Amino acid sequence: MDELIQQIRDFNRERDWAQYHSPKNLVMCLAAEVGELLEPFQWLTEQRSQDLPPAKKAAVEEEIGDVTICLLNLADKLGIDIVEAATRKLEQNKIKYPVHKAKGRADKYTELG
Repeated sequence: MDELIQQIRDFNRERDWAQYHSPKNLVMCLAAEVGELLEPFQWLTEQRSQDLPPAKKAAVEEEIGDVTICLLNLADKLGIDIVEAATRKLEQNKIKYPVHKAKGRADKYTELG
């Protein structure tokens, strides 16, 4: 992960793009890229979304790359270790969604009873 973040920093530095990478702009970039990730799945059935043809899968892969770069840029700009943040969030979710209440259910934690 550290190597990828450094590659992104180098890419941005070489192009003098850091000046545009305020947290606000990076969040907007992230939202836009996530929106683009939705497009290949639009109108697909659940089954078709799980068995993408090669061209759609390639489009999804490209958008996942864009989303990841935007998210890593944002985390880096704010000094957030993305792996630590995800690990902490997973631990919180384990408490909110205990296996004995949440297994096989898609309910929000407030509805698990």
